[in-house]
Amino acid sequence: MNKIAVVILNWNGCEMLRSFLPSVVSHSQVEGGVEICVGDNGSTDESVSMLRKEFPSVRIITLSENHGFADGYNLVLQQVEATYVVLLNSDVEVTPEWLLPLIDYMDAHPETAACQPKILSWHHKDMFEYAGAAGGFIDHYGYPYCRGRIMSLVEKDCGQYDDIVPVFWATGAALFIRLKDYREAGGLDGRFFAHMEEIDLCWRLRARNRQIVCIPQSTVYHVGGATLKKENPRKTLLNFRNNLLLLYKNLPEEELAGVMRMRLLLDYVAALSFLIKGQGANAKAVIRARHEFKNMRDLFSTDREENRKKTILNSIPERIKSSILALFYLKGRKYFSDL
Repeated sequence: MNKIAVVILNWNGCEMLRSFLPSVVSHSQVEGGVEICVGDNGSTDESVSMLRKEFPSVRIITLSENHGFADGYNLVLQQVEATYVVLLNSDVEVTPEWLLPLIDYMDAHPETAACQPKILSWHHKDMFEYAGAAGGFIDHYGYPYCRGRIMSLVEKDCGQYDDIVPVFWATGAALFIRLKDYREAGGLDGRFFAHMEEIDLCWRLRARNRQIVCIPQSTVYHVGGATLKKENPRKTLLNFRNNLLLLYKNLPEEELAGVMRMRLLLDYVAALSFLIKGQGANAKAVIRARHEFKNMRDLFSTDREENRKKTILNSIPERIKSSILALFYLKGRKYFSDL
């Protein structure tokens, strides 16, 4: 059995793989062995034939249809055996020896279930990347943010977040996780399809007193937004709906009603904000997300009950007790270091 499996989920990303897979193949050799796998999510382009021709050392696991990010990985990882797996986006350029700091830390800290490298922007390599940066956190009402990115403000990387710290969530763009922990926690929730699923998984792990950390001594560069652009209404729908689902699944009982009441107000404010900016489709997506959440909520009641029973750490330090919206917009705290 290899020590690590680097697993890239692909859907119609032939050119993305051709551009970024060479860095993964070149820079992912470690003692104990690394298997590089591409799980193909029912692509209709030339991805699979290109891989067979140009990357013969890469293992290909084919799925018959597009199962989305979450179930796509769940299905592929059923066919993988390794101590650690890395869920790596197809639009990530890795750097020489990027795996070594991650392995060294995880080997030395068995209480840690998962970690992530520092994620910088491929387009602007001195800037953090929006979705992950130097580790993820979450506020009282479910709004995620990062060291290096709060709301839409992304910081320049000046080494200010180069310390190893506990985080609430590690980005799905480059999620390094013990396969045993992944499976015991139930993996990614396939009903999310895409977006927020890694935060949901990390919440389950943290509640069960497993650590999540960011290890900035490892660096990768992420294109970001390669599947759905930031202002895409489909992405807006999935982000808002799935964020409500992860709150329902994981919130302590004494917080659930109050947080959900506040989120009702905040979501309608968000819809109004989209309307004012002339983004009617995104405003509709927020309203639709709330309707879908209402219709889906009962399907998650068993999951909520199971999560509450398995919870060891009810108050998670990396989930702040205040609102990141209030801190950012009302108190002017624009940078993580201001918090």
